[in-house]
Amino acid sequence: MVKDEIKKEEEPKLKKVVEAADGLSLGISIVVAVLIGVGMGLGLKHFFGYTWLLWLGVFWGVGAAVLNVYIAYKR
Repeated sequence: MVKDEIKKEEEPKLKKVVEAADGLSLGISIVVAVLIGVGMGLGLKHFFGYTWLLWLGVFWGVGAAVLNVYIAYKR
């Protein structure tokens, strides 16, 4: 009986940990998407010499971050 009570108490704690980890992974994916976009933009800017390619990379990164949020909340 005591084991059953302990098991029931641990389930809500585990659920909170899983939800927190899911939110943390979403936050990390947003930052990574923007950084990858900026990195691509910087690379294209240095390769071709056009400043607007940096901003294109920034917008790609932000767009990817928004898509990550959309997919996460669609689940």
